[in-house]
Amino acid sequence: MRLGLSLGYATSAQQLADAVDLAVTADRLGFDCVWVAEAYGSDAPTVLAAIAARTERIGIGSAVLQIPGRTPAMTAMTAATLDALSGGRFRLGLGVSGPQVSEGWHGVPFADPVGRTREYVAVVRRALSRRRVTADGPHYPLPLPDGQGKPLLLSLAPVRPRIPVYLAAIGPRNLELTGEVADGWLGIFFDPETGRRQLDRIADAARRAGRDPAGIDIAVQVPVSLDPDPGVAADRVRPEAALYVGGMGSRTANFYHRQATEMGFGTEADEVQDRFLAGDHTGARAAVPFEFLDATSLLGDDARIGRRLAVYRDRGSAR
Repeated sequence: MRLGLSLGYATSAQQLADAVDLAVTADRLGFDCVWVAEAYGSDAPTVLAAIAARTERIGIGSAVLQIPGRTPAMTAMTAATLDALSGGRFRLGLGVSGPQVSEGWHGVPFADPVGRTREYVAVVRRALSRRRVTADGPHYPLPLPDGQGKPLLLSLAPVRPRIPVYLAAIGPRNLELTGEVADGWLGIFFDPETGRRQLDRIADAARRAGRDPAGIDIAVQVPVSLDPDPGVAADRVRPEAALYVGGMGSRTANFYHRQATEMGFGTEADEVQDRFLAGDHTGARAAVPFEFLDATSLLGDDARIGRRLAVYRDRGSAR
């Protein structure tokens, strides 16, 4: 098992500076990778470039670059540039986001997310392999039919022949796509006690595609909160859980709400969502059950967290 650092959404210049400092410390301590998020505030590539300039060994990863926010060719350019500037340390995490961000922020219809992701990855991979980019799918036809464009070649030579692609996936079809085409999985709200079905879905799809499931890197985001009292520790991670389960997406298309429901917390997830969408964020946080937080986080003193880490180590691989 390797340890990574997940940097969340920054809302101020000071938070951005603090995030870069944290990444520098993680590099010194021997962490495997630092992952940078983006939503509708700071962008991930700029932060990753700053981290690359101040670190030496740690991997740098996007968790995630939003598919609706960039063309696949632009993402290939960004990936090649970050990989070159970091000396071959970049990991490309991709996700379709949700309808709230895709349609409300980027103005891109949230339709056929699995098909869109499949095409996107294929174009990115073709560009990074420095083949002339052509694609005939419905989402990203290149060059545009009946237009004046011609197939182009990425002019920057990547420092590695293959930059690893990770997919942020929750639903069954996206998990299967991860097993089929990705080098790694970016998971969230993962319970190692019950999450075997997610890993099995990835592994089964990999085998059907003629791939070795053991070659797929499993990178799950696990909030950590230290306190002798696990309940006090849980209170520190409630806001993020309430935001995702209650407010990420719409009432009818919230993948995190769906995941909590599938984990057996359907009634509680409904209450979190009802309160959050009504503007009662304090009530939404309070409605997140401790059992859900404890199953998907590392809470308590160092001994309790150490025991839980051992469970992740023993059960956290696709096979």
